[in-house]
Amino acid sequence: MASQAVTPQSVDFSAWYNEIVYKADLADQSPVRGCLIIKPYGYELWEAIKGGLDRRFKATGHQNAYFPLFIPESFLKREAEHVEGFSPELAVVTIAGGKELEEPLVVRPTSETIIMDAFKQWIQSYRDLPLLINQWANVVRWELRTRPFLRTTEFLWQEGHTAHATFEEAEAETRQMLDVYADFAMNDAAIPVIKGRKTDREKFAGAMHTYTIEAMMRDRKALQSGTSHNLGQNFAKAFGIQYLDPNNQLQYAWTTSWGLSTRMVGAIVMTHGDDKGLRLPPKVAPYQVVIVPIYKNDDERAAVEEAVTRLAKELAGAGIRLHVDRRDGVSPGFKFNDWEMRGVPVRLEIGPRDVEKGTAALARRDHPGKEGKQFVEQAGLAARVRDLLDDVQASLFRQAAEFRDANIHDVSSYDELRQLVEQGGWARGWWAGSGDDEARIKEETGATIRCIPFDQPGGGGKCLLTGQAAERVVLFAKAY
Repeated sequence: MASQAVTPQSVDFSAWYNEIVYKADLADQSPVRGCLIIKPYGYELWEAIKGGLDRRFKATGHQNAYFPLFIPESFLKREAEHVEGFSPELAVVTIAGGKELEEPLVVRPTSETIIMDAFKQWIQSYRDLPLLINQWANVVRWELRTRPFLRTTEFLWQEGHTAHATFEEAEAETRQMLDVYADFAMNDAAIPVIKGRKTDREKFAGAMHTYTIEAMMRDRKALQSGTSHNLGQNFAKAFGIQYLDPNNQLQYAWTTSWGLSTRMVGAIVMTHGDDKGLRLPPKVAPYQVVIVPIYKNDDERAAVEEAVTRLAKELAGAGIRLHVDRRDGVSPGFKFNDWEMRGVPVRLEIGPRDVEKGTAALARRDHPGKEGKQFVEQAGLAARVRDLLDDVQASLFRQAAEFRDANIHDVSSYDELRQLVEQGGWARGWWAGSGDDEARIKEETGATIRCIPFDQPGGGGKCLLTGQAAERVVLFAKAY
């Protein structure tokens, strides 16, 4: 059972986050350093993320497949930039079945190489294109500093891999999948995100272009929440993915990849959570409603239980995910605190007086205390609860968007940028600097260019660092 006291966000956000992950029953520590046990409540949250994305992938014509966990080491070496980008993070198997392997096997850090090898076999003609594949899998990246859900040695994710006849089609796919991620983040996870392109210094190893959705957490740090990569013909040339075009000419395919991971669980925790625990958007919450029966003796219990059973059936029949907390030996107050910690969007309380009056108490998690509590008629409860859930979903998004917008500030000089980053917040300014300039700013301030937003003001300005003419605005922030 959850102990309720947590370190306030304002005192130590990192400690708050770690405590919430465990006290809200999302995860447990693992005997393997850097790995995480995802508990049922946390896994149901991941399943809601997975379900919301998978529906969108299939609606855009993608199919799921599965590829091996182990990848021949030589595959990674075929695309030089790719292996260089991943080499510090690789886990390599050299012994299996008691014998040394002829060729070491890399534990999947990402699947471009092994999937490209399959694409080479599957693609012969322009009629085989586009090829639209997604994989739900686990990957391993050997991390020195780990944090639950945000950065772990092993994590769960999806990775999409597609092949196209032209650069334009690959670019359209890359942008479309970023839109899918943004749609999920905003409409299901209630997280406002900024879409944009990564700079060359920050892009994926082996990609032409990397696009990202960036979200602001409650400590005003950025979290890269999903990325989409136009790989150009780099991997097609490395793996020999060629097709005969309508003129019977041999062409190299254009490929993409895109991924979103269990990091999204961390994003939901850090975007919406407060000092009482999680606040889960109804669309992804494992339980949208928890019912707490309240009684003092067996007579009251029988009457309350009859009402609870009837209303639970009505809500479930309306497609509302719910749980009835029938735990004995703990007080209603303990249950209220426990479900607040676990972020259930709506709590439904029924006691003897409610039975007599034909009413019920509804408490919404997004508004604390009396402000968030109302007494309603039991008649027509399902429709009322459905409306309330919609309102909680919209409210969480609105609160997050207002917080983010209040903490993005325009800067026109490097001194302003440094000061703002030190105080906490995102700096938006004109940029014409180089990759070396980015590296220097990161070293001196800890901030990186999160993205070049698609939404640009137009015109031009003076670069905040060099003073040179600049044609684009970028966002700087410290990030996870």
